[in-house]
Amino acid sequence: MASVQYPSDAPAATSRGVLTTANGNPVDHNQTSLTAGEYGPVALQDFHLIDKLAHFDRERIPERVVHAKGAGAHGYFEVTKDVSHLTCAKFLGRVGKRTPVFTRFSTVGGELGSADTARDPRGFAVKFYTEEGNFDMVGNNTPVFFIRDPIKFPDFIHTQKRHPQTHLPDATMMWDFWSLVPESLHQVTILMSDRGIPNGYRHMHGYSSHALKFVSQDGSYRYVKWHFRTEQGIKNILPAEAARLAGTDPNYATRDLFDAIERGEHPAWRVYVQVIEPEQALKYRFNPFDVTKVVSQKDFPLHEVGRMVLNRNPENYFAEVEQAAFCPSHMVPGIAPSPDRMLQGRLFSYADTHRHRLGANYLQIPINRPLNGANTHQRDGAMAINGNGGSAPNYEPNSFGGPAQNNLPAQTHARGVAVTGELARHTYELTDDDFAQAGDLFNLFTAEQKDRLATVIASSLSQVPLFIQKRQLAHFYRADKDYGRRVEAALKAAGSKI
Repeated sequence: MASVQYPSDAPAATSRGVLTTANGNPVDHNQTSLTAGEYGPVALQDFHLIDKLAHFDRERIPERVVHAKGAGAHGYFEVTKDVSHLTCAKFLGRVGKRTPVFTRFSTVGGELGSADTARDPRGFAVKFYTEEGNFDMVGNNTPVFFIRDPIKFPDFIHTQKRHPQTHLPDATMMWDFWSLVPESLHQVTILMSDRGIPNGYRHMHGYSSHALKFVSQDGSYRYVKWHFRTEQGIKNILPAEAARLAGTDPNYATRDLFDAIERGEHPAWRVYVQVIEPEQALKYRFNPFDVTKVVSQKDFPLHEVGRMVLNRNPENYFAEVEQAAFCPSHMVPGIAPSPDRMLQGRLFSYADTHRHRLGANYLQIPINRPLNGANTHQRDGAMAINGNGGSAPNYEPNSFGGPAQNNLPAQTHARGVAVTGELARHTYELTDDDFAQAGDLFNLFTAEQKDRLATVIASSLSQVPLFIQKRQLAHFYRADKDYGRRVEAALKAAGSKI
């Protein structure tokens, strides 16, 4: 069995050299993006961020760099409660209105041939084909994520992929990163718990994770977080059964979704939003745009919006599932982004990776094409299949007709969003809030579930160098003393000298 011989102690900082950009410039800070103020949006001038994301988006050809293995289905979304006072989005304009959707579920870290029962978050992406263009709700089956700044994303995903020398999954890479980025603890706790392996795609919730904005006709706005709650009930798979299925039916979740729809057992989700007024966001006890944390439903209850039903399987997997391109930047009038740093990075990265993977004209592919059509001045590029604009002008403004702006900015961009503060790489100070929610989650588990969580963690963490074990164990203790004790006991039982 191939393995890497890691040093028993961490190397001295002076021996590590200076990190640089691809063009050789020293990197002064690699942990946070350049933002306008502590909570402000990310600046496009942050070359280091854009360089990392653009290179990362092109690291795999031709499968998706993340979310490679997945399944999808067609269906509809129906408005069940009036939210027209919250947003001017037409597809949410009246109770009973139906909008076609295409939903793709996926694992995150594995390749196309990986097992559906891997311990991994699940992607949960919904494309709403509205009369004003496509709105993509691109989320996961967990309400939080491992990191809160997009500049760390390529590094994080590298730790979930294969070692550059052995080309094998490597527990040390994973735990080394997590132990050095303790904001990950909340998501790590979810991942290593019984919730870490959903029983197929029908028996899990979906979340936008990020806050978005609902924008009213007058440009006023409030923040919302989307929740898709399965009507099939939550079901998860324990490790032994997951391992068995990986060997006997590695496409278990894909098969389960397809067969259920073929049988007429159409999976459905009730759709809700949490609503946060801008002044509430400013006064909340922690940054509500930090995607490593949940915003309490006690503070901001769920408001029902609608119901999603998946009732039709794809006719062709490649044409519809493999070529489906979801982008958080695909929004419609009435929906706009928040200053969530991770969201800000995704607004660029997703469309960029689709242009790399599917080509500059990926939005002309039928599964991605808006029902109301596109009317742009964009021309040429590989696989331009829509007539390429014919003889019409390919520039604007012009004197010869063609599409022009509608001069209604309030529908797309919220009114009066002040951006202030020093343009700098604003760091997050590590606080008890970064551990408390992981501890709260731990204490929701039964004693049996806590023991299983500790055992799953120890089975992986015990394989890594002792100094990384100790560093990570301190995070478990800081979240909850019983959490730390159980993991420490499980590590010792697994042969660790901790």
